[in-house]
Amino acid sequence: MATVIETPQASRWLDGLNAAQRAAATHGSADAKGVWTATPLLVIAGAGTGKTNTLAHRVAHLILNGVAPERLLLLTFSRRASQEMIRRARRIVGAATSRPGAGEEDLAPGVARLTWAGTFHSIANRVLRKYAANVGLQPAFSVMDRGDSADLLDLARQALELPAKDKRFPRKDTCLAIYSHCVNTRLPLERTLKDVYPWCAQWHAELKQLFRRYVELKLAQAVLDFDDLLLYWHALVQDPVLAQDVGSLFDHVLVDEYQDTNTLQAEILLALKPTGTGLCVVGDDAQSIYSFRAATVENILEFPARFTPEASVVTLEENYRSTQPILDAANALISEASRQYQKRLQSPRPSEVKPRYVTVLDDQAQAEYVIERILAAREQGVLLRKQAVLFRSSHHSDVLELELVRRNIPYVKYGGLKFLEAAHVKDLLAVLRWADNPRNRIAAFRVLQLLPGVGPASAERCLKAFEASSFDWSALSAYRLPTAEAGQWTALTALLTSLAVPESPWAGQLGLTARWYEPHLARIYDAATPRAADLEQLERIATQFTTREQFLTELTLDPPRASGDLSGTPLLDEDYLILSTIHSAKGQEWDNVHVLHVSDGTFPNEFATGKAELIEEERRLLYVAMTRAKHELDLIAPLKYYVTQQSRGGDGHVYGTRSRFLTPAVMKSLHATTWPAAATFVRERDPDALPRVDVAARLRNQWA
Repeated sequence: MATVIETPQASRWLDGLNAAQRAAATHGSADAKGVWTATPLLVIAGAGTGKTNTLAHRVAHLILNGVAPERLLLLTFSRRASQEMIRRARRIVGAATSRPGAGEEDLAPGVARLTWAGTFHSIANRVLRKYAANVGLQPAFSVMDRGDSADLLDLARQALELPAKDKRFPRKDTCLAIYSHCVNTRLPLERTLKDVYPWCAQWHAELKQLFRRYVELKLAQAVLDFDDLLLYWHALVQDPVLAQDVGSLFDHVLVDEYQDTNTLQAEILLALKPTGTGLCVVGDDAQSIYSFRAATVENILEFPARFTPEASVVTLEENYRSTQPILDAANALISEASRQYQKRLQSPRPSEVKPRYVTVLDDQAQAEYVIERILAAREQGVLLRKQAVLFRSSHHSDVLELELVRRNIPYVKYGGLKFLEAAHVKDLLAVLRWADNPRNRIAAFRVLQLLPGVGPASAERCLKAFEASSFDWSALSAYRLPTAEAGQWTALTALLTSLAVPESPWAGQLGLTARWYEPHLARIYDAATPRAADLEQLERIATQFTTREQFLTELTLDPPRASGDLSGTPLLDEDYLILSTIHSAKGQEWDNVHVLHVSDGTFPNEFATGKAELIEEERRLLYVAMTRAKHELDLIAPLKYYVTQQSRGGDGHVYGTRSRFLTPAVMKSLHATTWPAAATFVRERDPDALPRVDVAARLRNQWA
């Protein structure tokens, strides 16, 4: 029988929730044995309605009603989101169970046992290591990042001599995107090529051959890519016995951002909890904007009907972020969507300021308008970092960035490289990955070529000898790499041999590797000092993990952002402006938001106009952009778009048209204006009082 935690504060910990949030947090009841059970639940959480807070309260509610924390599965789309959920749940449980004189360390110790909280991919990694033998995996498999996956696919591409075709064969990144789309949507290759990559359809047979070879290479090297983690987990739970065994680990499964799940993820959840008992998903169909990652809005739209009886639906509509005029505009926009859960966001914050729809002459005028508005707001006390400029595609901010630099306004732009995509970071991690999995050919190939004089051919011969020795590290040490200096080869093999010892403590391994790598860093790359600082940061990150496998896997699945993402030098100033793509801005909020290029061709994007479902996603994308604003919102539409491929001084242009999403009903909620305002000319004299010149007569007389 479950033990309900005594709560001296009774239900006071729920006092901060509104009625809908409370219904979602407390859904379910105790059965005859006192065990808390719940029918399937869908929480439709509109933008800014306290989704994270509601989900954290549900986690706390389950724990307070006797559900063991280690039997809760909490799935999110970032490690930071899961950590934030745990932190909030700990605070809530602590507040509900606190007694006079209790210290911080006494609050909610059980919440620390939320051991099954993480991203879909990180949980898949843990499940697969537990059930590795059941799916034909070695427990010590490695996880490749996207860059390594593309490199391995390229090796298969080269081996099959596909680049040597008479016609241009798709590059490695395109091939990987096609492969990933097939896996995550569970669609056949023919359908993916037809719907998403029609220009690659002629290579159907070759791509199928390439993907088969790619799979064989991964199996031989005991490596998985991102997509394999879900693919193997999905395959595992397709067996009813194994699915029941995995599902029995969890009494309750909670999923954040359910609208962002793909077909594989949805089917995994249904296999774990086929009746829906204990399954709670939270999301907003109006914020489903990641179809390019194979996410499908159908998962959330069809969720209630997947169970008998249908899942309960709780809708959160009280918005705590934006003023009502901003919500009125967003409500008007999304109300015209073809399929949706009906909701109307309401704010307790009235305002007389409507969102602005601003028409400007061109891209340059757009930049000047945005900067004028931003600086004016700054003078009124709104920090630059409380303001954001959002755009559909990264290049849409090019002209604005030039103007910001010219005016010495610091800014940061989101949507750049990840930390792990930096070459020097990949070098260091490759050493650890090779030591962790001697079969990892991609990592080994990279490490060997760090040595001076070692190229692809000599590295290939070395790896073949290593494979022939059944991956014996002592045999690698005995191998003589002809093109490498003896001292450097000895240092590398000694490092690898020490790292590969299973009993070797994880603490200090990254520092040891960094010291070996230091002379190579200075030799291979420019700007060695800031790169070395990145590696020091990596060493600090490593202390947060208890094992090397956990460090390598978690860092690969949820990498931090690089300091190199910062455009300009914002940290030299006390403040900086935020620039971001809308996809990167999801989940964020700012006081003032400016959305660039709100015209047809951008909203919706010109490449989306052929399919109704893509048009609807573009509507949702604009909705997400609008609902990031707390106080003021500007939608900006240039009149002129200059034609490319003309001289620098050329004036060839086309005229932009109003976005089809800004219908008369939506425009009623906006304040339409132009910038700059039309100039007013003061005439000093009446034109009729001035002399007149007969130019026509002069022209005729010229040819008389």
